[in-house]
Amino acid sequence: MGNLYRFVEPVLLFLLRKKGHSYGYELAGELPQYAFTDAEIEVAALYRTLRQLEKNDCVTSEWDVGGGGPARRLYKLTPHGEQHLDEWVSVLEHVSKSMVSFVRKAKAAPSAKTAAPIKNAAATAKKRKRKVR
Repeated sequence: MGNLYRFVEPVLLFLLRKKGHSYGYELAGELPQYAFTDAEIEVAALYRTLRQLEKNDCVTSEWDVGGGGPARRLYKLTPHGEQHLDEWVSVLEHVSKSMVSFVRKAKAAPSAKTAAPIKNAAATAKKRKRKVR
């Protein structure tokens, strides 16, 4: 059904806006609540997306070594990331409206199987009228 991994990006940006900062593991746990697909999102895709967001100055990260366990990366949204999320929201709002319109039209449109007999019946009726005159 297409590549929905691209839509991990706005969800990660949203989660970081909502939480302020987070570890990748925590983000992975919350991602399914907001994902645009029922398919399982691979953790590798999440980390690839975080690295790309960091490369694009949407996210920063630093090693948190203060806990009792191993060091973990702590991710934070940048001002550019805030702006990028707002852009995503605008795009997704437009896509959402377009999808609703498409679904309505697709549900209402007659299928070719039902439309063809009606068209053929009208053509047959015209031929009969011509023959009668």
